[in-house]
Amino acid sequence: MPAYHSNITDYTQLVGNMAVLPIKTKYRGPAPLISDDDITDIIDEALYYFKANVFFRTYEIKNEADRVLIYITLFITECLKKLQRCATKTQALQEMHTLGISKFDIPGDFGFPLNSVYARPASVAETDLMRQYLQQIRQETCSRVVHKVFPANDSKPSKWWLCFAKKKFMDKSLSAPGQ
Repeated sequence: MPAYHSNITDYTQLVGNMAVLPIKTKYRGPAPLISDDDITDIIDEALYYFKANVFFRTYEIKNEADRVLIYITLFITECLKKLQRCATKTQALQEMHTLGISKFDIPGDFGFPLNSVYARPASVAETDLMRQYLQQIRQETCSRVVHKVFPANDSKPSKWWLCFAKKKFMDKSLSAPGQ
């Protein structure tokens, strides 16, 4: 059975070899904004396909949007690792806010785990654009993952999401070993 790929093909801008895709977000950044809640964006796709895709050790990249899907899938795993330690939704929101704005490696940096799949930014301006774009994606993904794991304000975390915290998509992790 093949892995699930992004259905989004409508993009006009690339940064490195990643598509800059429109997203539904309240966070500032270079991604074009989607105002219609009925339209599926790349973060919705990543969350929808996460539980199936996380079991794959290899992933065939079919377009530039798939590279964004891979990054978000790896980042969702990082979010779940942090959320395992949270007992309440308030604590989870604080933890995810911290994770969303924390320093991170981008393609081309020494600590980035998939440098063979992603192109290094060609210029300083492109590096800044990529960092801002990934920052925006990280913040919005954190927000959405919290609402998946803690569906109600006073609920316990969903064991059906947290059971995937130990899975490694493509045997990779965005965090350094031991974190």
